[in-house]
Amino acid sequence: QVRLVESGGGKVQAGGSLRLSCTTSGGIFSSNVMSWYRQAPGQQRELVAAITSGGNTNYADSVKGRFTISRDGNADTVYLQMNKLKPEDTAVYYCRAPYFGDDYWGQGTQVTVSS
Repeated sequence: QVRLVESGGGKVQAGGSLRLSCTTSGGIFSSNVMSWYRQAPGQQRELVAAITSGGNTNYADSVKGRFTISRDGNADTVYLQMNKLKPEDTAVYYCRAPYFGDDYWGQGTQVTVSS
């Protein structure tokens, strides 16, 4: 069964750090691109970062230099290291991956940054 399960969210003060994890099962980790998205209240879901199976990365301008996406093939897990967090980073963060023509999403993990 294909699954993506996010963890690591929480509440942190501005300037703090969190590391999100997306643990996968069912073979989806072999997907070429694993991505993190976020959705703030009243806002559209937006791409935060993506990583290919070869390790190439792409970031939203708003998080460049602060967030780092990585993947661990031994653990079938994708990470999002978030540093220098800002209140505007507050959102539900989702993991996403395409797999054999379907789009798979995790359930999301809440990140709240207070000023």
